[in-house]
Amino acid sequence: MTEGWHVHAAGDPALPPLLCLHGFLGNGGDFAGLVAGLTDRFRLLAPDLPGHGRSRLPGSVCTMEGCAAALVSWLDREVGRQALLYGYSMGGRLALYLALRYPGRFAAVVLESASPGLADAGARAARRQHDEALARRLEREGTAAFVAAWYAQPLFDSLRSAPGFAELLARRQQQPAAGLAASLRGMGTGSQPSLWSELARLSLPLSVIVGENDAKFRDIALKMMTYQSAIDVHVVPGAGHNVHLEQAEAFTARLRTCLQAGVTADS
Repeated sequence: MTEGWHVHAAGDPALPPLLCLHGFLGNGGDFAGLVAGLTDRFRLLAPDLPGHGRSRLPGSVCTMEGCAAALVSWLDREVGRQALLYGYSMGGRLALYLALRYPGRFAAVVLESASPGLADAGARAARRQHDEALARRLEREGTAAFVAAWYAQPLFDSLRSAPGFAELLARRQQQPAAGLAASLRGMGTGSQPSLWSELARLSLPLSVIVGENDAKFRDIALKMMTYQSAIDVHVVPGAGHNVHLEQAEAFTARLRTCLQAGVTADS
């Protein structure tokens, strides 16, 4: 534990650091399945993000701006070198924010099933209202009921039949309701700034990995390419929204390849 951060770490500290950012309802332990396939090449650092897991952070950190600044401060002090960056879903939105606001701190970024946010101000306002309703439901009904309803969404159809889903669900149900509600309010898609218009100025290698069965985020990834032609999009067969769990071996192989651009540039 450092300054309130709880960080799951694996691999030799001498190897290139890879900052891994989990999605909503998760924690840094979600990437345990990637460790065997990555730690020969990278030092994995997976923090529990604000409102999640065992991190205990001030409320000011539970925004994209606050979380990004706190993570960069931690990296500068504890790692002291450029890192590679990977984020899933909510963590992917945060990873893109970090790459755009702090480009000198990172060598390459990989997004899994993530977006640059909502471009339309009206859509963002509507999403904030939706997230506020979800936060109140969480506070009223508790985490277990909320998690069950969350993973009943069509977005997670293929995940529900994936190996390890029962264990994932059990871990999610242990999360603190108050922290998750704060995350919805401060780091939800409606609360973050739209990053679409900033994609054109992205200066570091960016790859996006999506599942072939996740039509929404597959379309978002292809749309991102119209804003920044240098983006590499990779579609993983047989996967939905949570590619790293549903197709762990294929995802790990693709992630290694995508990160190699950053390793080569840092060599």
